[in-house]
Amino acid sequence: MIHVENLSKYYGEFCAVDQISFDIERGEIVGLLGPNGAGKTTTLRMITGYFRPTSGSIRIKDHSIATEALQIKRLIGYLPESAPLYHNMLVYDYLLYIAGIRGLSQEKSRVRIRELVDLCSLDQIMHKSISELSKGLKQRVGLAHAMMDDPEILVLDEPTSGLDPNQIVEIRDIIKEIGRQKTVILSTHILSEAEATCNRLVIINKGKIVADDTTRALKQRANEEYTLHVSFKEADLAEVEKEISQVNGIRRVRRIETGEKRMLHLKLTCFSDHDIRGEVYAVIRRSDWELREFYRETESLENIFRELTTEV
Repeated sequence: MIHVENLSKYYGEFCAVDQISFDIERGEIVGLLGPNGAGKTTTLRMITGYFRPTSGSIRIKDHSIATEALQIKRLIGYLPESAPLYHNMLVYDYLLYIAGIRGLSQEKSRVRIRELVDLCSLDQIMHKSISELSKGLKQRVGLAHAMMDDPEILVLDEPTSGLDPNQIVEIRDIIKEIGRQKTVILSTHILSEAEATCNRLVIINKGKIVADDTTRALKQRANEEYTLHVSFKEADLAEVEKEISQVNGIRRVRRIETGEKRMLHLKLTCFSDHDIRGEVYAVIRRSDWELREFYRETESLENIFRELTTEV
């Protein structure tokens, strides 16, 4: 359905998106995850034809974004982070106006608006001014706008940003309902939201894809390892790393900056098939290091996300 190959976007000397490639099949709900500034919005704007790529290619249903952008835009409903609404209009008038722009006849407009009212739960606000609505209700109106001409693909940029917990659940349920029949791509930096909504996650950091897999596969990966946190006072980093790294079962040793003077905090990523806490503690006892902290952190999708998007 969607084929992205070696896609890059530069702003002057700054590389916002760096040669990313992925495919999205019909009917998938794909979450594009990453910290703020990772390149998520830029990627979505290139897919929807708002930005021209510096290099690379995008093909949607055999249409190239380089030569057939208009045909691609007709296949896509796009909701940016801030819904582009006319705040001085009533909700019904606004949706009728959008239907007219999209070329729907009066009869089709009435039918489609009624379908979207049911889908997005807008029946109680149809005759209210958009300026009176909460952000969550405005997002629902924005979703109805994006879905007006029944697009095959729905692209959502941070759809739950700034919403309260109840509004987040409401928008999430609408997206999942839409995903029963449409291909959905949504960006977010909130992993729990993507986990609850998407069946596949593409994690991007500093313009590069650092993970691309199903939610289930990433969960399995999270269960393949665990983390030990160890803190010492006035210990030599090189000596500690040398001694601890000799313990079998440690995958990676990282120093964590805490801002505390004379404190050394290490994060040990360990394989889950072996509990090495006893062996690590035995190494510590043989030394003269002053132990201040020693505990195990259970791995989760959130920790995997942090590992992939945090500099070593």
